[in-house]
Amino acid sequence: MYTIYGVIASFALFLGCGADMAQQQGESVTSGTPGKVTIIQISSDGTKKEVVMADKVVKTEEEWKKQLSDEQFYVARQKGTERAFTGKYDKHYEDGIYKCVACGTSLFTSDTKFDSGTGWPSFYQPVAKENVEEESASQFGMVRTEVLCKRCDSHLGHVFPDGPAPTGLRYCMNSASLDFEPKKDAEEKK
Repeated sequence: MYTIYGVIASFALFLGCGADMAQQQGESVTSGTPGKVTIIQISSDGTKKEVVMADKVVKTEEEWKKQLSDEQFYVARQKGTERAFTGKYDKHYEDGIYKCVACGTSLFTSDTKFDSGTGWPSFYQPVAKENVEEESASQFGMVRTEVLCKRCDSHLGHVFPDGPAPTGLRYCMNSASLDFEPKKDAEEKK
């Protein structure tokens, strides 16, 4: 027989409040759902290498805190936002690949990066649609499309319909959610 507290606890877990309840009870909280995801592997020059079935990266909050800096954890795992014009990749113009800071999945190439004037690194498309997840997010009275890493569910930023051609999209990302791999010359690859 269900008690009113059991029903409330079940409903809270359903709504995503379960992490707080589990932490209060001293349980380890794991973010993400185990399984496999399809992603596209990309070389440092932006060439698509192959489609792979990769393990979903699932870690406890404590494991993420050990791996990431405080700012990276706040942005990537707690869906925070870095202050405009403070991120290391806002005015970054080197050729290469921008990857997820949490799991290393390739996300964007320098070829699709543009200066949006917003203070965050902006791209007109991801390196492969398979490598990102887009979800509607309602915050501060507005509905936006959140962009997440497909492999580890890290928050990257948001996508807006005010970008340049050819897509008309602006993937407005947080530098704290990204790592950068410089493009390797053909000679270096040999």
